Amino acid sequence: MKTLGLIGGVGPESTIEYYRYLIAGYREQRDGNYPPIIINSVNLKMYLALINAGELGKFADELVIAVEKLASAGADFAAFASNTPHIVFDEIQSRSRIPLISIVEATCEKVKSLGMKNVGLFGTRYTMQAKFYPEVFSRAGINLVTPNDEEQNYIHDKYMNELLNNIFLPETRERMLAIADELKTRHGVEGLILGGTELPLLLRDEAHNGIPLLDTTRIHVERLVAELIRSGN
Repeated sequence: MKTLGLIGGVGPESTIEYYRYLIAGYREQRDGNYPPIIINSVNLKMYLALINAGELGKFADELVIAVEKLASAGADFAAFASNTPHIVFDEIQSRSRIPLISIVEATCEKVKSLGMKNVGLFGTRYTMQAKFYPEVFSRAGINLVTPNDEEQNYIHDKYMNELLNNIFLPETRERMLAIADELKTRHGVEGLILGGTELPLLLRDEAHNGIPLLDTTRIHVERLVAELIRSGN
C-alpha cells in the first residue's frame, strides 16, 4: 500500500476539503477502509510574498523542501492541494524523488472526457495569467478562456481577501456567477474550471445557467484516490 503526501495550507480551508473527500472517496471504494495520507501544512503567507515579489525560483525551492519532507516521512507520491503552486510544477517534479500528481493534468483529462473544447477558467491572478493551464490544455486541443482584466482583478481580490480568510459572501457568489454568464455570452464556454481550490467552497452548485462548474478539488481527489487504490492492488 502506497502513501499519499499532500502539501496543504495553500489555503487551509481547501486542505480540509481535500482530506474529507480523500477519506470519503477511498472508504466508498475500499469497503470502509482508510487511506494512508501524510499532510505537510505550509506557510501560505510566506509563499504569497515570494510570488508577489516575483521570486519564483525561491518559491520553487520552498516547495521542493516541502515535498522532500513528505518523501522523508514515507510518502510514495505527492500532490499540492492548490492550483497556484503549479506555476513551478515542472521544476518541482524534476527535482523531486517521488512522483507528483498534477491538478492541471487531472482537470484536463476530466474536461477531455466530457467532450468539451472551449472552457473558462477562474482562479487567482497567478493562475489565470500563467501559462501552466493553457500549455496543458492546448496539447489536448482544448481552448481556454479567461475573464477580462477588470473581472480578473475582482476575482483575485475576493479570492485573496475573502476566500482565503474563510469568508464566503452571497454578493461575491452572485458577482462571480455573473462573470461566468459573461464568459458564456462572449465566448460560448461549455464549462467553467474552478481553478482555485477555495472557489468550490463559494460556488457549490454543479452547474449555473447550463454551465457546468468543474470543481478542481474533487477532480484532483478522484485522481488521487484512483492512484491510492491502484497502488494497493
